Amino acid sequence: MGEVAGAGLLAHVPTIALPEAERRALNHGEDTTLVAGLRQLRTDVFETLDYDTVVVLDSHWATTVEFVVTAHDRRSGLFTSEELPRGMCRRPYDFPGDPELAHAVAAKAGVHGTWITAVDDHHLPIFYATTNLWEYLGQGLPDKRWVSIGVCQTADVEDDLRLGRALGDAIAELDRKVLLIASGAMSHTFWPLRQLRAHEAAGVEHIFSPEAAAADADRLAWFAGGDHERVLATMPEYLRFKPEARFGHYLMMIGALGEGACTAKSRQYGEYENSVGTGQVHLWFDRPADGFPRPRRTEGVIP
Repeated sequence: MGEVAGAGLLAHVPTIALPEAERRALNHGEDTTLVAGLRQLRTDVFETLDYDTVVVLDSHWATTVEFVVTAHDRRSGLFTSEELPRGMCRRPYDFPGDPELAHAVAAKAGVHGTWITAVDDHHLPIFYATTNLWEYLGQGLPDKRWVSIGVCQTADVEDDLRLGRALGDAIAELDRKVLLIASGAMSHTFWPLRQLRAHEAAGVEHIFSPEAAAADADRLAWFAGGDHERVLATMPEYLRFKPEARFGHYLMMIGALGEGACTAKSRQYGEYENSVGTGQVHLWFDRPADGFPRPRRTEGVIP
C-alpha cells in the first residue's frame, strides 16, 4: 500500500538558476530567499524522508487533448530553455523514472472520467519547472525516481482535480512512498517588456498589482491554517489574478490529497517574492500523523 509522504507548492523561477552574483545584481545586492529556501527544504525533507519517487506537476508543460505523464526508465540530457536560453543553457540532468507508477496513473483515467496517457519517448521535451527543482532537490540522490505530469490547457478546475484523484489512487495501490511537487507560481502577470527591468527585484512592491499581492497573501494565510477547502471554494475569484497555469499544478496536487478534506498546514521556506510581476513562494505540507485523506471518488462516471 503506497502513500504520499509529503507535498509542496514550490517556485521554479529562472532566477534560481543564475549565479549568485547575478541574483544579487538583480536584487539590490541581496540574494533571493528562494535559493536558501530550496537548500533548507532539501536538508529537511528530500535528504531525510523515506520516499521512492518524486512526482512533479509541471506548470510549464502544456498539453491539449489529455494529461500526459512521463513513463521513461530514465531521463538525461542537456537542457536549454527556449524561454530564457541566456540564463538556462546546456544544464545537465540525469535521473531514473518510474514507469510502473506512470502507467498506473494512466490506468485510473476511466474511473475519474478523464484522459491520461503515459509516454516513454526519450525525445519528449523537458521543462525547467522540473529541471530547476531537480537540480536543487534531486541532484546527488541517484536512487530517487522523478516523474513529471503536464497541465492540460483545455482543462478546468474539475479536470485538474480528477487528474489528482487518479494520481492519488495510483499511488495508494502501488508499493510507493511519493513526494508531490506542484511546481509553479501564484499570481502570474508579467510586467510589459519596456517596464520589466524596473521590476526584477524580489520585493513585494514589484508584484504586478497590489490586488494580486493581496490575493496571494490571503491564500498564504489559508495554506498556513490548512484551509484548502477555502482555497478551492474561491478559485473563480483567484483566477482573476491569473495564477500560473490557472493554478493547475496546485489543483492536481490537492486532488491527490483529498481536496477540501485535507487540512495539512504549510511550512514556508524563504519569503514570498516577486519575479518580474509574479508571486513566488515555497510551501511544504507535511504528511499528517494518520496520512493524507484518500482522494475523492468522481461521481457520475461510468468507466
